[in-house]
Amino acid sequence: MRDDPTAKTMNEEGGGVMAFPADAPLRLESGGQIDGLEIAYKTYGRLNPEGSNAVLVCHALTGDQYVASNHPLTGRRGWGEHLVGAGRPIDPQNYFIICSNVIGGCMGSTGPSSINPASGAPWGLTFPVITLADMVRGQAMLVAALGIERLFAVVGGSMGGMQVLQWAADYPGRLFAAVCIAAAPRHSAQNIAFHEVGRQAIMADPDWRGGAYGAGAARPEKGLAVARMAAHITYLSEAALQRKFGRELQRDGLSWGFDADFQVESYLRHQGASFVDRFDANSYLYITRALDYFDLAAAHGGVLAEAFRAARDVRFCVFSFTSDWLYPTVESRAIVRALNAVGARASFVEIDSDKGHDAFLLDEPVFHDALGGFLTAAAAARDIA
Repeated sequence: MRDDPTAKTMNEEGGGVMAFPADAPLRLESGGQIDGLEIAYKTYGRLNPEGSNAVLVCHALTGDQYVASNHPLTGRRGWGEHLVGAGRPIDPQNYFIICSNVIGGCMGSTGPSSINPASGAPWGLTFPVITLADMVRGQAMLVAALGIERLFAVVGGSMGGMQVLQWAADYPGRLFAAVCIAAAPRHSAQNIAFHEVGRQAIMADPDWRGGAYGAGAARPEKGLAVARMAAHITYLSEAALQRKFGRELQRDGLSWGFDADFQVESYLRHQGASFVDRFDANSYLYITRALDYFDLAAAHGGVLAEAFRAARDVRFCVFSFTSDWLYPTVESRAIVRALNAVGARASFVEIDSDKGHDAFLLDEPVFHDALGGFLTAAAAARDIA
């Protein structure tokens, strides 16, 4: 491990890459394992003497560990800057914050672009298929290696929110509170369909080369860009698109061709082009497949409530957004009903917003106030100064 996070001052960042020995493999749901696992992570703040103020933040599909730090490849500010930071709901003055790149990712954690120690070449499609439960198992290994027996809270939105649910199901005794934001207890047929469009776009790119592009100079950038464009539409709402772009033209007059006549076309092309600079195509395949496989109730006889039976002492807060059609409020209500069925402590907040699924990443004061209020009350209940 590089950088001892507990040696940092209150406002400094820590982290590095946690390397696990080959004799401590990550066991996978598929029956395989990853030897020599590496997990890249960032920390903010300082662990208190009691070890009771650690918050794990789980990222979404295309996120990474740089929740409140400038991204090293793009220079952009952290994806969670509205949630994590001084004066934010998750403040490093109060909490020791951990955010790791999921396994299968492409920002330092073991994934398809990593070197397979058995071959000396990038894993590519020889990388084993992973699940969200595998990702959470890796996070649990990281948290234990950092010397933390019980997390104060696990917080995440979208895919991160699904990881929160998996944490509650698999490790209820290792967390005090759980915050699930804009997520669902399983991936719907519509979600799977959108992901399949993206995967097919990548695999149709001649530069994908069956996933073996890692050894060459060319990458399937066009296919990955199209996948990002299609997915990005699902993160927005019709109202947000109309407000931001409408039918405004990119320039005076029509091109009478297939250039980007409309501003919304130019916006999507920009989203696709910028995405390929920071993400790996094979990672996109693996992580979307992990999302598609996610069905928390499946391992509990198809009864979602049974997944939470051992988590009745965990304090839950579930958030949804009115214009989120990717993971609509009905999905969050299903989670809350399941929690209620086993007598778990559950709060539910539906935020009125027209910004779509991405609202949880944007400036939403009502959401931030509610999140901060929940964490403050939970911290008081756990006697965190």
